[in-house]
Amino acid sequence: MKHSLDDNRPIYHQIKEHIEDSIISEAIGTGERVPSTNEFASFFKINPATAAKGVNELVDEGILVKRRGVGMFVTEDARSILIQKRKDSFFKSYVIPLRDEAKKLQITETELLDMIQKGGEISED
Repeated sequence: MKHSLDDNRPIYHQIKEHIEDSIISEAIGTGERVPSTNEFASFFKINPATAAKGVNELVDEGILVKRRGVGMFVTEDARSILIQKRKDSFFKSYVIPLRDEAKKLQITETELLDMIQKGGEISED
């Protein structure tokens, strides 16, 4: 588990993102238990309510399921839900602005695809 938290972003969001990343990378698999809010609180030296906010959002999104007295566990669909969520975010954050900028610069779809296939290796000379 990463030891430090970024001071510029909400802590609960970083804990949520840490769990999401662990599920996407399969460091935590389907049906496995995730650390409890008290374990996160102890590890990061934060209020358990802060950790609980991030974990509870994942429960609300169907990523984790609570088993009373046992802990939080990764749902069967968690990884696919998270990958789709990140793909949607990638599309909104990168693809749409890229397409809009390409349109402004009169870059054709073929030219844009060629650029992407080349890995963006455009000479700056």
